[in-house]
Amino acid sequence: MGDLLAAQDVPEQLLQAVRYSALGPGKRIRPWLVVRCCELPGGKRDDAWPAAAAVECIHAFSLVHDDLPALDNDDLRRGRPTTHKKFGEAMAILAGDALVMLAFELIAVHVHDAAKAKAISRELACGAGWNGMIGGQAVDMTAHQTTPSVELARYVHDRKTASLFAASCRIGAIIGGGDPDNTASLGRFGFHLGRTFQLADDLLDVTSNAVELGKSTGKDAPAGKHSFPACVGVEASRAEIERETNFAIEELRRFGGAAEDLQDMARFVGSRNY
Repeated sequence: MGDLLAAQDVPEQLLQAVRYSALGPGKRIRPWLVVRCCELPGGKRDDAWPAAAAVECIHAFSLVHDDLPALDNDDLRRGRPTTHKKFGEAMAILAGDALVMLAFELIAVHVHDAAKAKAISRELACGAGWNGMIGGQAVDMTAHQTTPSVELARYVHDRKTASLFAASCRIGAIIGGGDPDNTASLGRFGFHLGRTFQLADDLLDVTSNAVELGKSTGKDAPAGKHSFPACVGVEASRAEIERETNFAIEELRRFGGAAEDLQDMARFVGSRNY
């Protein structure tokens, strides 16, 4: 991905802020899903890299903006100072904006099949847009005004996290030439995986610490966030993680042993401690 961010004629501080945000330490689950879901229907890994990088740009943008003082006001991300702490709020906002534009530029420039480029752009826009990730973040910011509920927590999870996971998997399947059934199944896998990821994130906010997690913890409850631990407790949250993990794995059955690593990924996401 670093090569795709080696831009010329870009203001140096903006370039550094973008690279800092996109290339820092991280699990890179979403772009990896793009690549693997491209390969499963028979696609080539090299064909998936531009879209995978585009997905990671969108994810990085969401973290940069989510950390800003006007939103979650975090100082730590991936074990390092957040982008606005490193480069200032104004440059962080612009870096996030640039990452969104870069995502769609990567698709337009590097995905040469026009029909696939259109389909990928639609998936990414819808998965990240006002009815997806950004919409979920908006509700997450205002949910403290209401009594915590499982229904609202799931609404936030489905949009803030699961929608982009599902889009990542469908994007990969589209690039790989997957048929509608395979694409839909991989999308459902991504959706349940995204639910699992956010459930685990909620749980880690209660049970982990900043050193292990690489970001601030213990912030959800004071902020009135609609997390599952706040609604149903720790043990019931763990049971829900197991349930969603099993749903995700079940969607991979049609791919047999070829999807074993994705099954392992689902189990890792549900049991991770960072």
